[in-house]
Amino acid sequence: MFYTDNRLQYPVRVERPDPLFARALQQAIGGVEGEIRVAMQYFFQACGARGNPKFRDMLMNTASEELGHIEMLATAVALNLEGAPTALKEEVAADPVGGAVLGGMNMKNLLSAGLAAMPVDSDGVPFDMSHIYASGNIAADMTANVTAESTGRVLAVRLYNMTSDPGMKDMLSFLIARDTMHQNQWLAALEELGGSTGVFPIPNSFPQDSEQRDFSYSYLGFQHDGSPPAPGRWAEGPSPDGKGEFSTRIAEPHGQKPVLGPSMPGTGAQAEQENPVI
Repeated sequence: MFYTDNRLQYPVRVERPDPLFARALQQAIGGVEGEIRVAMQYFFQACGARGNPKFRDMLMNTASEELGHIEMLATAVALNLEGAPTALKEEVAADPVGGAVLGGMNMKNLLSAGLAAMPVDSDGVPFDMSHIYASGNIAADMTANVTAESTGRVLAVRLYNMTSDPGMKDMLSFLIARDTMHQNQWLAALEELGGSTGVFPIPNSFPQDSEQRDFSYSYLGFQHDGSPPAPGRWAEGPSPDGKGEFSTRIAEPHGQKPVLGPSMPGTGAQAEQENPVI
């Protein structure tokens, strides 16, 4: 069950409407780094969370917050579109290239939404939910969430640097701060789950004795000349999960050349494929 009191989570004000910036803000709504993505990701992770109920509570609580961020950004888009021309001739008369309409504003915001926000990215492509990661593994989900908040904060910082409007900078500074919190929130959840030595490798329920341990902590080099790969923390020393020791080796093929059986009749293959001469 969800509630609303019809008030924004944080003030949204636009001092100088900017249709082009409205288009940029759409990325923070419906882009792969945007708020629809994280709201739905946390929501579906919460719906499928098993184990200690406090993790479900945290996920659902944060999903609800992200819905409020969508509301803030949608309001910001609409305010930035106020006063935008609604006819091409208005801009063509003043500017041969069409100004805000022909030169940058997302026409979909006008034609499909009447100068309002939409669940699309900055190019007008609808968000299709393909970037929602809810695996049913709490540690894998927390790890994915760190990435989601990191890319979201990168986007918010870029938007902050793109505008000179004081109101927009104020709103974005709030969203950036919340991204900071959420990055640390998911990292803290991983810490509570056992940290790197308790969580990784994910899933920790699979016995490592059943995997090919010779390859578990080997950094493989695929250089054409057979030289070893560049060294790094990932190439030597103890692994972060505390269960192995990194090593470096030159990659070599361990399998056979693949040989497939003949094509099945009726599959549209050539006769030579159905009765190959080897």
